[in-house]
Order: sequence, then structure tokens, then C-alpha cells
Amino acid sequence: MKDHAATTHPKSSADEPVVLIIDDDRTLREALALLLHTVGLRVETYESAQAFLEAELPTAPCCLLLDIRMPGRSGLDLQAELIREEIRIPIIFMTGYGDVSMTVRALKAGAIDFLTKPLRDQDLLDAVASALGRACTQRDEEKKLSDLRACFDALTVREQQTMKYVTDGFINKQIAHQMGVTEITVKIHRGNMMRKMGAKSVPDLVRMAETLGLRDA
Repeated sequence: MKDHAATTHPKSSADEPVVLIIDDDRTLREALALLLHTVGLRVETYESAQAFLEAELPTAPCCLLLDIRMPGRSGLDLQAELIREEIRIPIIFMTGYGDVSMTVRALKAGAIDFLTKPLRDQDLLDAVASALGRACTQRDEEKKLSDLRACFDALTVREQQTMKYVTDGFINKQIAHQMGVTEITVKIHRGNMMRKMGAKSVPDLVRMAETLGLRDA
């Protein structure tokens, strides 16, 4: 069951980061939510991994405070499921058990921290701040990639071909030969392509092509 109504910060906006708490201990969920609210953070709580999977993910940057041992799906099971679904959320694991093998497995799979219960308030707040910082950076990178892909998709086929040749090191004369057009036509395609991509120079365009995975290895 999702405890959204009870724990969401009343003045939150859709773009404010949110902490997602998954723990079968209701008392702990409420205590963590209260602590995080005192520093102005949005919070959503879930009593199980299944409840979380059935809910709609926030569109804002978020991180998971995740209990490692729960009835049904464990925290590690949920981590594996998110990896399979390519859902990238920074995870902070919580456990009442000093299980070294679990810690190693969780960290190797990408968890950013592992806190032992009873949790120290400052340790928790520091871990959450780090996780949300990573989530915000990740979101910015994903938006830049999405915007860059949209610019590339807006190019004509000829402009896309021109970009590929330019970033592979071909000069205009070579590009004209490869495409079966005149150098003047290549210059027109090149100018339009540079403008649409927002590239100020060829090195700038090369970085864009690398980000999009367009360059030959």
C-alpha cells in the first residue's frame, strides 16, 4: 500500500526531488518521513517492493531508501528488477543485519550506500543528499541527451549523412564524392546541419556525435 497522502510534503512541486521509502515497518517509515520533512524534502512511502512496483514513479528526480529484508520481494530482488527494467534510481539500502555478503552484492549492483539500523539521523540525511544530487545530475544528463537526439532527428536524411561524414573527418570535397552531389550542396547541408544541431565548431559536433553513438569505433 502506498502512504502517499500521509507523507508527501504539502508545498511540493512536480520538479522537486522526492525520497521513496520502502520498508515493511510502518513505525520506521513514518519516523523517516518525519525526519526528511524537517529538512524540506518530499517523501513517498511504500510497505513493500510489490506496492512500489505497482505505483506510478514520480517524474521528479528521486532516490530509494530501501529495506533489504522484507516479506515477499527483498530489497535486493527489487534492485535486480529495476536493473532489468533499466530504471535508474540511486538506492540507499537499510538493514538491521550486519550481512557483509549482502552489502557487497548491493554495492556491486550499483547501490550508493548501505546503512545499518538503528539509523543515525545525520548519516541518513548525508546519504539522501548525495543520492538526490546524483539523481538530479542523472536527470540533467538524460534531458541533454533527449534534446540532442531530438535535434538530430529533426535533420533531413542528407543533413544526417553530412554530419556523419564531417564527424568521421571527411572534407567537403570527399563528402560530395561520397554523396554524389556538388561541394556547394554539401556546404548548404553542412551549414543547415550545424545550425540545427547548435554546434559552434567541428569539435563541438564531434562530441555530439560521440554522445549519440554516431561515430565509427
